[in-house]
Amino acid sequence: MAPDPHTVVAAAIDGPWRLDPLTERLVPLRGWRGPDEVGDVVALLLSRWRARPRGAPARVLAEVTALLAARPGVRHHLDDRPEPQWRWPVEPWTDLAGLASGLDLDVGELEWFADRGGWLHRSPDGPLHHYRRRWTASRSGVPRLLETPAPRLQELQRRVGRHVLAAIPLHDAAHGYVRGRSPVTLAGLHAGRPMVLCVDLEGFFSHVSGERIAGMLRAAGYPAPVAAALAGLLVTATPAAVLRAAPSATADLAWEPRRRLLDRLAGPHLPQGAPTSPAVANLLAYRLDRRLAGLATAVGAEYGRYADDLVLSGPASLPAAGLAKRVTQIAAEEGFRVRPDKTRTLPDHHRQRITGLVVNAGPAAARSDYDALRALLHNCARTGPDAQNRADHPAFREHLLGRISWVGTGRPARAARLRALFDAISW
Repeated sequence: MAPDPHTVVAAAIDGPWRLDPLTERLVPLRGWRGPDEVGDVVALLLSRWRARPRGAPARVLAEVTALLAARPGVRHHLDDRPEPQWRWPVEPWTDLAGLASGLDLDVGELEWFADRGGWLHRSPDGPLHHYRRRWTASRSGVPRLLETPAPRLQELQRRVGRHVLAAIPLHDAAHGYVRGRSPVTLAGLHAGRPMVLCVDLEGFFSHVSGERIAGMLRAAGYPAPVAAALAGLLVTATPAAVLRAAPSATADLAWEPRRRLLDRLAGPHLPQGAPTSPAVANLLAYRLDRRLAGLATAVGAEYGRYADDLVLSGPASLPAAGLAKRVTQIAAEEGFRVRPDKTRTLPDHHRQRITGLVVNAGPAAARSDYDALRALLHNCARTGPDAQNRADHPAFREHLLGRISWVGTGRPARAARLRALFDAISW
């Protein structure tokens, strides 16, 4: 008896769609009668799909089930699957009906919000879509797409975050979007180090596909259909009309990254703007963090990550060039891509800046940031805040308080002087 079709589909779509890697993923599955049976199934899959299937998981499963069932002498017992083995204390939804009930939906609504049929990807962008999309510029020259879920989907995502994502452990190296951690904690980890290596990842959210999320959820214990539906609630595929409206790159080196971004956005990916995307990206970076932490330990260094910013620091003898090359290789093996133009080697005789903070001594904002904010607060007191709100911040007062808190990091005297200037403003 061949393995369960759910297991076959999960393993098959979790990697390159070529003969050798596909065979390597299917061989370890339990239930094969011999190597010939594995070869026959791989041949069936490759003959049915020339590239990895990107349709709705339920439809792919149905077609694979039919393909396998059509083979002479092969029997499948789809309703005799073992009980889920829960790896972490996630909400134990064992079928789609239970998942829908747990989210206060019926199964039809669950299918609609998870878009398991890919209907919204093929339909024109409009009021029926679950996301509102807006292109913005970035300093790198590659346009950025903000995809904000509608209120009801946003609430469903928050529930998944509370009941599922919060129960899956993060690596200790993660500092971004983690309770009790911040850019300050990452900067403090590397403060006063003779050598700092900073590496940036390209398209951190868009590199996380629905298939990778479903794989993580299957590892947590969820049956394949439930894992696929949960993943569908957390990802989106950008409609073609939105992709065609993408702004041009604004820098010569940004054209290739722009093309790669559009290719990733066309498939199911983590949207930048969903409340769960930071947590999911952190969880999917667990293996990356584990491997880079091990690499850092091997060379006597420290490693930490804030979202897409990877930082290693250590003694002056740290082999920064070799480390950067190895980090690039490990990131590629874990499904991410490094931006070579953003890699920086910072010895202590240069200004070592991490996530906006200078760490040569202790974490602190740059003197230029302090001077600029002091001048702005002085002018606000002299001419009034409205005249100085040139960027039209809707909450300018809160914006200034946030900047004071940031620029005053690690420097209480600075913070006190800035707060005195703020108190002199007439609101």
